[in-house]
Amino acid sequence: MAQPKQHTLSRRERQIMDVIYGRGRATAQEVADNIPDPPGYSAVRALLRVLEDKGHLRHEQDGPRYVFLPVVTRERASQSALRQLVRTFFDDSASQTMAALLDLKSRQLDASELDHLAQLIERARKEGR
Repeated sequence: MAQPKQHTLSRRERQIMDVIYGRGRATAQEVADNIPDPPGYSAVRALLRVLEDKGHLRHEQDGPRYVFLPVVTRERASQSALRQLVRTFFDDSASQTMAALLDLKSRQLDASELDHLAQLIERARKEGR
């Protein structure tokens, strides 16, 4: 499956992608009905075309309507965005990224989440040897 050409999305574009990922597919009207403080219908259609041009969406014709679908899975898109974020802000360092995330969320992690992180770290140690 092809990767989107451009990874950077505006706030509105992210909102639209969230709706489409959540529903699996959506028309322009369904998108407009499900984003906060939606712009006009024409603006939603224009944003959908932009997302299509960027390679994030494709459409199918359903009678007179276009139904928009994601080009890649949410998981694959999030992995790509995360790789870009790690490269851009953390010098491509997983440990710097994890340290920043833990600084942000450490007070909000419960024991089971900390145990899960410890297991992931232990697995990474074993696989790295």
